[in-house]
Amino acid sequence: MNRLLFVILFALCSPLISAPPNFLLIFADDHGYGDVSAYHASDVRTPNIDRIGQEGMLFTAMRANCTVCSPSRAALLTGRYADRVGVPGVIRTQPENSWGYFKPGEPTIADELKKIGYHTGIIGKWHLGLESPNTPHERGFDHFHGFLGDMMDSYTTHLRHGNNYMRLNAEVIDPKGHATDLFTDWAGDYLRERAKSKDKPFFLYLAYNAPHFPIEPPDEWLAKVKARAPQLDEKRAMNVAFVEHLDDRIGKVLAVLKEVGLEENTVVVFSADNGGSVPHAQNNDPWRGGKQDHYDGGLRVPFMMRWPAQIKPGNRSDFQGLNFDLFPTFLELAGATPSPELDAVSLVPILKGGTITTPRDLYFVRREGGKIYGGKNYEALIRGDWKLMQNDPYSPLELYNLKNDPQEKTNVATKAPKIFNELSAALSQHIQRGGSTPWQRP
Repeated sequence: MNRLLFVILFALCSPLISAPPNFLLIFADDHGYGDVSAYHASDVRTPNIDRIGQEGMLFTAMRANCTVCSPSRAALLTGRYADRVGVPGVIRTQPENSWGYFKPGEPTIADELKKIGYHTGIIGKWHLGLESPNTPHERGFDHFHGFLGDMMDSYTTHLRHGNNYMRLNAEVIDPKGHATDLFTDWAGDYLRERAKSKDKPFFLYLAYNAPHFPIEPPDEWLAKVKARAPQLDEKRAMNVAFVEHLDDRIGKVLAVLKEVGLEENTVVVFSADNGGSVPHAQNNDPWRGGKQDHYDGGLRVPFMMRWPAQIKPGNRSDFQGLNFDLFPTFLELAGATPSPELDAVSLVPILKGGTITTPRDLYFVRREGGKIYGGKNYEALIRGDWKLMQNDPYSPLELYNLKNDPQEKTNVATKAPKIFNELSAALSQHIQRGGSTPWQRP
């Protein structure tokens, strides 16, 4: 559909809105499914995150593209499986421990939206390269205010291994304050600036590094949680406070969106790059496992979308998709035609009240070093109700029927040999395709 036709159809559907939407993608880091109170009763309170789903559509069965950071982000920004764009593992600040290199020239969602007139911005965590040609400006973003690296050793010093990766575009900066507060303020500044150019839509990728460890809530937030729930142990209380601080700041960003008159025609999405870290007392209930696992605790993530102009409040969807499905979704809503080369599928039929019935395998891969992994991959594949998976490269493949056993308690690899062989063959094809893409810096 060309842009003019989109605008005409959009206007017919909603007389008050005649322009393509803005996009605000809020992406949390290591945010467990169970640490969002929209999904079930929890000791954590996330009213602002919950509100995105309540005022739009809450997705209950979405997964991240990987169980760790960089591959998930590479897939999100390209609509391709991560190993096919050179990022099967985490890109780190120390080259000897880095397991990916973002494929130069691969179009990002920012590239594609810029082509049709969008202003593109990223605030927060990049984690797809430290230098040319893989800085945000070179991968489609007009504006970058955040940090290039994998994580911060502290949310208040913002350093990683003693190095400063904080940037305003290409300029090295040394801001003061808690990173979650900084990214919130910078997002508000960006929205206020974009409100001055209402004839030019925007895409803002707001990538918080919270609640990734180190778990560092501000003191006053931890005090509030301990006063309310003294029964919580220290690790859990700190994580609850950390998430609630993040939720409050997300509420501030949403308030700015309303304040500047952009709320009605802005698509707001909240999700995360992977499940929570179990050793850090994060909650992935009701799913087994957590970050680094191919059990659903590592893959299932919160996912919700609000667009007051078009999505009625209170909708729910149990579609089993992946985060990178946002790539063709945003392009279609913006009036562009997604490339047929994408691995992702558009969620637009669901947003319109329909369904997506075309079958698709869901593929997951992670490459990692160290004694446990040895620089090797481990993978997972979901086909319908079945999941074939490993959690390290040396263990036998496990098979689960997710319909009968959603908590993945009973490995049926030896009891369903036909399914096991079919999924093993399909998984091998995915591995071969990904293996044709270089993942080390040339």
